[in-house]
Amino acid sequence: MAVHSPPRDLKMRIGKIAPALAMALVVATTAACGGGSGDGSAAGGPKELTYWASNQGTSLDNDKAILQPELDKFEKASGIKVKVEVVPWTDLLNRILAATTSGQGPDVLNIGNTWSASLQATGAFVPFDDAALEKVGGKARFLGPSLAATGAQGQPPVGVPLYGQAYGLYYNKKLFADAGITSPPATWEELIADGKKLTDPAKGQWGMSLQAGQVTENSHHAAILGAQQGATFFGKDGKPQLASDQAVAAVQQHIDLMQKDKIVNPSNAEYADTAKSLKDLADGKAAMFMNQASEGSFKNIGADLSNIGVAPIPLPATPPPGGRKVTSFVAGINLSVFQNTKNKDAALDFVKFMLSAPEQAILNNAYGSLPTVQDAYSDPKFQTSDVKVFQNVLANTAEPMPQVPQESQFETLIGTAMKAMFADVAAGKPVDAAKIKSQLTQADQQIAAGN
Repeated sequence: MAVHSPPRDLKMRIGKIAPALAMALVVATTAACGGGSGDGSAAGGPKELTYWASNQGTSLDNDKAILQPELDKFEKASGIKVKVEVVPWTDLLNRILAATTSGQGPDVLNIGNTWSASLQATGAFVPFDDAALEKVGGKARFLGPSLAATGAQGQPPVGVPLYGQAYGLYYNKKLFADAGITSPPATWEELIADGKKLTDPAKGQWGMSLQAGQVTENSHHAAILGAQQGATFFGKDGKPQLASDQAVAAVQQHIDLMQKDKIVNPSNAEYADTAKSLKDLADGKAAMFMNQASEGSFKNIGADLSNIGVAPIPLPATPPPGGRKVTSFVAGINLSVFQNTKNKDAALDFVKFMLSAPEQAILNNAYGSLPTVQDAYSDPKFQTSDVKVFQNVLANTAEPMPQVPQESQFETLIGTAMKAMFADVAAGKPVDAAKIKSQLTQADQQIAAGN
């Protein structure tokens, strides 16, 4: 599963929010002219919608090839034409922010779900209250965690889940078998023990591969392990508390995979590309890799999928006080409607179409992601053992990233600090709890100052 390739590397995109997002928090979306392309019916023609799709496939053209037949299908059934533009992840947030200020946005668009609360603060999007949710099939259809990653608590969602994602532990079956290990680790302690047994630097083989040089990847693991440790990164009052003892313990746990446990190649401090870790796993240079579903990405590098297994990221054998049973954050893509669209009803009809069980099956299968609605899982495509692992994780042991306007700052600051820590470890400089707490305290101060 996964929103492979580009989306299968969704983790690399889902949290990439530029610093410019701070602008969005003070935007007064009083745009004059209204968004979208108009109703297209000045001369009695059919209605027309504009749709900004995020790059989920192997290229922009690949996305168009996947989406266009479905858009044609919608037009044939509804009489509503949808003009799609696939926007690269490097441009998407800035394009959205510009649209919130100018009012000249599309009718419908994709957003990374970790952006939800930040973009919600602009007031530029149709709130999916109970009535709007009913128009697209009802709240009960959605996987609960995916719906929870659609905006701040206590407020109507800023969008609805379109493509689902979750983390799992990929492992090289041959390396495990050669080491006499008969099953993937069920606890964190087993993961460390197996990792040490599978590590042989002389052979160029390591127990685990990490994208230690990637900011958002580091922040995602801080969130997952933080939940397991009982960390809450923002208080009920919205104040940051990244430097809590639980958060420090979580960051230390992740850093120590390279530093103390020595099951990660120090060169991984420079790994910022998912493909490198996937290739190390496929080539037998690493035995394990914690990643979002990546079947498509494995196919792209010519990996033998029969040799790749997947299991949930392990939990501690003895959970610490307050620790939560979390093995992934809720990753994915949401579908939103601009508030000043001239075709709100048509836009909601399109959203309903994209969320229908047949379209969820077609699109999520094409992208390697997970359906976000319960009824799509009856499709045989989502009955494989690997998909069921990710489905179970997403439905039962996934927790949304902090649904606060400062979420993007959280990812950037904690992820950047961890990237620097891994670089220190690779250079032989120790990273202890005091150093971690100092770095996270600075992050707290920066977020507070930004408020």
